[in-house]
Amino acid sequence: MKGKIAFEEHMAIEETLAQTKDFAGDSGRFDEFSNEILDLDELRLATMDRTGIELALLSLNAPAVQAILDRDEAVAVAVKANKRMAKAVNDHPDRYRALAALPMQDPEAAADELKRCVNELGFKGALVNGFTQRDVEDSAIYYDVAEYRDFWAVVSDLDVPFYLHPRMNIPSQSLIYEGHPWLRSAPWGFAVETSTHALRLCGSGLFDDFPNLRIITGHLGEGIPFGLWRIDARMRFSPRGYRGKRPLGDYFREHFHITTSGNFNDAAFRCTLEMMGADRLYFSADYPFERMEDAANWFDSTPVIDDEQRQTIGRENAIKLFDLDM
Repeated sequence: MKGKIAFEEHMAIEETLAQTKDFAGDSGRFDEFSNEILDLDELRLATMDRTGIELALLSLNAPAVQAILDRDEAVAVAVKANKRMAKAVNDHPDRYRALAALPMQDPEAAADELKRCVNELGFKGALVNGFTQRDVEDSAIYYDVAEYRDFWAVVSDLDVPFYLHPRMNIPSQSLIYEGHPWLRSAPWGFAVETSTHALRLCGSGLFDDFPNLRIITGHLGEGIPFGLWRIDARMRFSPRGYRGKRPLGDYFREHFHITTSGNFNDAAFRCTLEMMGADRLYFSADYPFERMEDAANWFDSTPVIDDEQRQTIGRENAIKLFDLDM
């Protein structure tokens, strides 16, 4: 399929590049991987051309800003990353848009940076790499807590999507993975961490306060669509601490949007499609952590959807979600 739009497509700046090394695959590939994630010109564009991706919304790699303990440094790195993405969009206006990196260590600064990126630079939303560390290494702050309500008010006022992207939990909070460090990473821990964060947002009353919020998750929903029926079924018996006014599944289906990034599997896709509907699904690749070729070859040929749905999921939904001028 030609004309696809993808928006879990990562870039890096020199300050955040080293954080990708553990996810580059074979350690001997890091030089090649570095070229891919730093490049926003011929190399990336040529791969997009080969795979039928017309437009990519760029975002900063993980955990990047969210792992910086000092607030001022976090602001500086976010601003630098956003400046680099803005340049790429300016250089290739027909091929790129951008999602802002945000210094969530300071909710007011994060809100100000989002306003700047949307109103002055034309960014289409934000992508944040999970929880934020602040001041001390052993910290993890999630965005359902009260100090972020004013930040969410700004997201609501701007009416732009917020992509909740994975990161690994910190070792002190990962005792269940002890002796099995591979579990903390992309094979399992990414989904556990991100899905739990997403469920916290659903259960916090956030969407009652801001009913127009739109949250994106990748990897076919980080496992939530598969478990959504049981979550709602058991919540009837154990809702202690739940602050939503409606069933959790209602919030998830109404406020969450899901991409195919890094999960190119027919069975998982079928489940997500049945639980969420085609109007809540989107194509993405997760480049360069995944290959655009793998993402596109699977999506273009999967028998789970027909050609009309392929066009809807691969292109039209993203145009609506991000209000793209194309």
